[in-house]
Amino acid sequence: MFMKELARFLLLVFVTGSFIVGCSSGPKIASQASSGFPAFFKEIAPFTVTDSVGIDYSMPFQGGLNIPRPQFADMDGDGDVDVFIQEESGRIKYFENVGEPGKPIFKWTTDAYKDLTIGEWYRVVDLDDDGDMDILTEERFSYVRYYRNVGDRTSANFVMAVDTLLDATGAPIFADRQNIPQIVDIDCDGLLDLFIGRVTGTITHYESVGYDENRVPRFRFVTDRWEDIEIIGQNVSRHGANTMNFADIDQDNDLDLFWGDFFEAGVLLIRNQGTCGSPSLRSEPVNFPLNNPVRTSGYNAPVVLDLDEDGDLDMVFGVLGGAFNANSTTRDNLYYLEQTEPGNFEVRTMRFVYDLDAGSESVVKLSDLDGDGDLDMILANKIEPSNQKTSLMFVFENTGTKEKATFKYKETLDLTSTYHQSPAIADLDADGDLDMLVGKWNKEIAYFENKGSAAEYAFKEVNPIYEALSRGQNAVPALVDIDADGDLDLFVGEASGSMNFYLNTGTAKVAKYELVSDTYLDIDTGRRSFPAFADLDKDGDYDLVLGTELDGLTLYMNKGTAQVANFQLSGEMDIDVQAISAPEFADIDGDGDLDLFVGGASGGVVFFRNGK
Repeated sequence: MFMKELARFLLLVFVTGSFIVGCSSGPKIASQASSGFPAFFKEIAPFTVTDSVGIDYSMPFQGGLNIPRPQFADMDGDGDVDVFIQEESGRIKYFENVGEPGKPIFKWTTDAYKDLTIGEWYRVVDLDDDGDMDILTEERFSYVRYYRNVGDRTSANFVMAVDTLLDATGAPIFADRQNIPQIVDIDCDGLLDLFIGRVTGTITHYESVGYDENRVPRFRFVTDRWEDIEIIGQNVSRHGANTMNFADIDQDNDLDLFWGDFFEAGVLLIRNQGTCGSPSLRSEPVNFPLNNPVRTSGYNAPVVLDLDEDGDLDMVFGVLGGAFNANSTTRDNLYYLEQTEPGNFEVRTMRFVYDLDAGSESVVKLSDLDGDGDLDMILANKIEPSNQKTSLMFVFENTGTKEKATFKYKETLDLTSTYHQSPAIADLDADGDLDMLVGKWNKEIAYFENKGSAAEYAFKEVNPIYEALSRGQNAVPALVDIDADGDLDLFVGEASGSMNFYLNTGTAKVAKYELVSDTYLDIDTGRRSFPAFADLDKDGDYDLVLGTELDGLTLYMNKGTAQVANFQLSGEMDIDVQAISAPEFADIDGDGDLDLFVGGASGGVVFFRNGK
């Protein structure tokens, strides 16, 4: 996660200017205040977060990436390329290039570009030859949707021209939803060709025949075995999901083919040995780059472009995770390869978007771990990409103040060998320092007592099965004094989407938990529940927010009292979060209200400031 090689790269890009930064100005309104309920505003870089080698994360709270599908296009007509990244099904992120020629600086703008409905893939291309960029996407059941740009080169405005692109005979064009097609003029005749990879390892070729009366392009089917290409994964002899890209990598004025395959650990290059007007791609695939082929978990989505505008082509590719252990690339998965001299490519980074990223299914907690009056941060993951026998927790010390946080990586906690570690931090024995409960993937919750002090923690496992769920797994503990009797009670989320409630019938010094219900409030989120308690309406009692697998954050307002809770379902919060959302409320800026941190499927953290 915190590599010296990465630090060297980032030092380089700060000199060249080729890097991505966050934007904390103009935050997106995440929820509207009503009846005293707070409004939350998303911020990407609200405060400085520094990694283990002293490099600042450029956009710490972007949210992480697991399966980034990048594309580049000049969407605002200012002469430089902007970045699109699809991480989730259904939408694409947009990063505007606000840098100078040859020194790109990419600023996060939105997680849902133009609110377009994007399926499992997308392609940005000038499809109607009017000088601005249109978008093709996957239509449900593997058809092709066409969004036409009815704006211009500087101000895009998309309308759906057709929901299903037809061929020249009027038949729908079918594109496997796990494959990303490509559109280029392969034979230099001024007309676009459509290429669709198949899970058989072959390529279907359609040739443009112009437009219909609504200026929707029509393509004539040519062949299902273009150039007799059939990609078979090395060492596995299998075909799979694929992506492709065309570029003149050898500068001989014709387009070569780059291929990423589910069963191929690297990127394959098939050289065009023909000419611009008469292409021939029947050469054997070779691993790219030739000087030092990259190897990942497979299913790589390449983009070839002159990113630094030095006159030669570079490459950016996302790792979607293929046949070679996708858990290993849930963090390092967006590569930038610079061509430093003809044919020589150097990996500059595996984290083109440099944000907090624990890998996958992150859980974030804020607590004053060192007793200095401000909140520190712990980030846990599902499985550690660099050590897949366990999950880990990363500690970031707040070296700022309670009003102005500055986080610096302190250490990695390897407390127990288990997956899906989910911590709950509180003083469980009333000795003045913070202890920890750690939920595990199976059904158990371990107890770690702080054998150090309030200023210098030293967690030691004293009970590996402090509590165990009566059913279900993926235990997510939350500690809260729900009845205002001076001790901490225990709520536990789980994989089934239910919630467990344990009442503390002991004391603040010696807890004794008794199971009241393993289906508390008959809550059923469908899958996964992540409880968080906070007094959101400032009425003196705790409200409940539940993170879920697919339905965001669900709010239960406490209509009772601090002594006798009465949670009433209020519905989904109007806050844009990832799947498998894990909320945490904390007053990070010392202004007296609670801000919101959310972990999620992509392994990072998203931050929302309380706008009151």
